[in-house]
Amino acid sequence: MKDKLMQLTREYSSILAILVMGAVFTVASPYFLTAQNLTNILLQCAALSIAAIGQALIVISGNLDLSIGQCVCFSSVVSAYLMKFMDINPWVAVICALIMGCLIGLCNGFLVAYVGLPAFIATLGMQMICQSFAKIITNATPIARLPEDIAFLGRGYLGPIPICVLIMLAFYALVQFVAVKTRFGRNVFAIGGGKEAAYFAGIPTKKYLCATYVLGGLLAGVAGVLLMSRLDSVSITNGNQYEFDTLIACVIGGLSTTGGKGKIVGVLFGTIFLIMFFNGMTMLDVDPFYQNAIKGGVLIIAITADVLGNRKRN
Repeated sequence: MKDKLMQLTREYSSILAILVMGAVFTVASPYFLTAQNLTNILLQCAALSIAAIGQALIVISGNLDLSIGQCVCFSSVVSAYLMKFMDINPWVAVICALIMGCLIGLCNGFLVAYVGLPAFIATLGMQMICQSFAKIITNATPIARLPEDIAFLGRGYLGPIPICVLIMLAFYALVQFVAVKTRFGRNVFAIGGGKEAAYFAGIPTKKYLCATYVLGGLLAGVAGVLLMSRLDSVSITNGNQYEFDTLIACVIGGLSTTGGKGKIVGVLFGTIFLIMFFNGMTMLDVDPFYQNAIKGGVLIIAITADVLGNRKRN
C-alpha cells in the first residue's frame, strides 16, 4: 500500500508542480497567463515532447540516449538540404528525415544490444557523429525559407489549436496505448524491470532493446520535422540539449532511471513543466546563463530523488 502511494505521488507530482508554478508565475508576471503565452508554451513543447517519448521508451527499457538532440538536428538537416538544394519533393524529404532517424536509432540499438557497448558510450559517440555531419552538410550555416508544403505542420492551426500540438497529443495517445495494451510495451517494461529475468522468461531482449532505439530515432526524426517546419529553417543548434531536456522530462514525469517504471503520458507533463519553468524565468528576465545552471540543478535533484526512492523501496 505504501509503495503504491509513493508511485501515485511520483506520477502526479509533475501535475501539482505545474499548477503551483503556474500560480507563482501568474502572480509574478501579468503576461504569463495569457492565451498567446500559453499557446507559445505548447508550441515549444511539441517537438521536445515527441522526442521525449522516444527517450521514455529507452529509459523504460533501462537505458538512455544521449544522441537524441543531434538526431533531431541531423534528420531535419538532411530533409531541408534535400528540399532546398536537390529539389526533392518536400514530402519525400520528410520521409527521408524519418528514415534517417530510424537508421541512427538502429545504429545505437545495434551497438548497445548486440555489440554490448554501454548506452552512454554508444549514444555519445553517435551524438558526435551526427553533429559533425550536420556541420559538414550545412557548412554551419542555417538553411532557411523552406517550401510552404510542410509549413502547416509547425505553423498551421485547426481552429485555435496548433496542428503540431494535435500531432503531439496523437503520438502520446498512440504510444501510451502501445506501452499499456500491447505485448511490445509489456515486454519493454519487463526488460527494464530486470533484463536477465526477462531473458529467462523467453523475451528476446536484444531485439526489443534495439527496437526501442529505432523508435526513439523515428520520434526524434518526427520532432526534427516539426521543429524545422515551425522555425522555417534548420541550423546546427536545432535540438540543442534535447538529450538532457528529454531526460529531465522523463524523470520529472515519473519514470525511473533504473527502468521498468512510469507512464508515457507523465513525460508530457514533465515536458510542460520544463518549458513552463524556463518560459517564466525568461519573463522574469532571469539571465540565460543562470537558467542553464538551474536546469542542471533540476536534473541532479530529479535523478537524486529517483535514486533515493529506489534505494528506499529496495
